[in-house]
Amino acid sequence: MSEERYTLGHHDSVLRSHRWRTVQNSAAYLVPFLREGQRILDVGSGPGTISIGLADAVGPRGEVVGIDADPDVVHEARQRAIDREAANVVFHVGDAYATGLPDASVDIVHAHQLLQHLADPVRALVEFARVLTPGGIVAVRDVVYGSASWFPRLDGLEEWMTLYHRLAERNGGDPDAGASLKAWAMEAGLEVQYSGASVWSFASDADREWWGNGWAERLLESDIAVQAIESGLADLDGLRRISAAWRDWATDERGWFAVPHGELIARRRP
Repeated sequence: MSEERYTLGHHDSVLRSHRWRTVQNSAAYLVPFLREGQRILDVGSGPGTISIGLADAVGPRGEVVGIDADPDVVHEARQRAIDREAANVVFHVGDAYATGLPDASVDIVHAHQLLQHLADPVRALVEFARVLTPGGIVAVRDVVYGSASWFPRLDGLEEWMTLYHRLAERNGGDPDAGASLKAWAMEAGLEVQYSGASVWSFASDADREWWGNGWAERLLESDIAVQAIESGLADLDGLRRISAAWRDWATDERGWFAVPHGELIARRRP
């Protein structure tokens, strides 16, 4: 098995994308299941924007515990909670395979864009089930990069797709994880309640600038660049070519991009 390694890293070009995520644009499928007073574990909580939105939804009698493997991003999340005066959310450094919570201690386990980076997502789902109260739910959402579509069909973006798949798989992950959520949940012994999909799309001038230029920057300055070169999957000239294609796409007023995500609600079996 490939060594598990986070492909994206925590460069600011990556975190800007994570900070954009909200319950509305990244966890809308979970909203019908949210109730005041619930306790939620948010695994892979990143800079905390979704976690804080979930904390708002469960109200002052509820609580959200966010865990992430990176201490720096946990520190950022804690500061964001202070700034937002979100008193019912806490953040800790933690492990998706061993969350450290007691058995049957939370009503919902939520994970957004996490399982794609894990070498053993079923093992993580088993851990999520362990900490659920009877009747509690696991809510997960992950990308299906291989089903993304865009216009114009620039060669450099085709190269990007191939490179990202090869690099993510080399790191032990699955860049098309969203397609496997239902199968993984069943393997973990969970009872699937809902299995569906939703899409992020980027077409306006502002969205193209943010999405396209963010990827252009990642390819030259984030961990992706380091890993691609270290692994021999790309050289600097190739990364510059792909980065330039992203900038060309971002400035093309005809530009359009859509990336689907699988999403799942599953219950712990009695």
